Formats: sequence, C-alpha cells, structure tokens
Amino acid sequence: MSDLLGPEAVTEALAARSGWTRAEERDAIEKTFKFKGFGAAMGFMTRVALAAEKADHHPEWTNVYNTVAVVLTSHDAGGVTQRDLALADAMDGIAGDIAD
Repeated sequence: MSDLLGPEAVTEALAARSGWTRAEERDAIEKTFKFKGFGAAMGFMTRVALAAEKADHHPEWTNVYNTVAVVLTSHDAGGVTQRDLALADAMDGIAGDIAD
C-alpha cells in the first residue's frame, strides 16, 4: 500500500500532468482520452490493462466508441497515492504512442 497524498501534493502533481483533474465528490483523479476510432481506444485499453496488471493497480474506466474515461484512486489507501500518479503517467505515455 502507498501513502495517501495530501490535497496540496495532488494539486501539485496534477499541475504537471496534462488533462488530469480531481474527481468530484471523491478523492481520485480523472481524465478522458479520445482516439481516432474504436480500435485505437481498445488498443489503448489493452496496453493499459497489461501495465495495470503488472503494477497490481487497476483503473476504473468506461469506453464508448473512441472515448475512454478513467478514474484513478487507491482504494486500499482511501484516496490518491503515488501508484495513481504512476499509472496516470503510463496511460499518458501509451496514449501518446497511439496514432490519433
């Protein structure tokens, strides 16, 4: 289990990450990814699933056609931890690898 990050640490971390925001009504971060089509969105989800499984840290997400909405929180810690930020960074890297 990772240590819970305080509000200031989360704010600072989000300022350094494009598109990530605090989730409303809970201690989590979120981002919506949009891709060229369904195949690209599914490719993103597949690659993220492999990274998440390796890290033993899994996102909450939904997919509708070319859009993947993601919420990250560490349930065992009760909020945002370094594990969420690491997975957010991995997701951003994977999304950047997928052609728009």
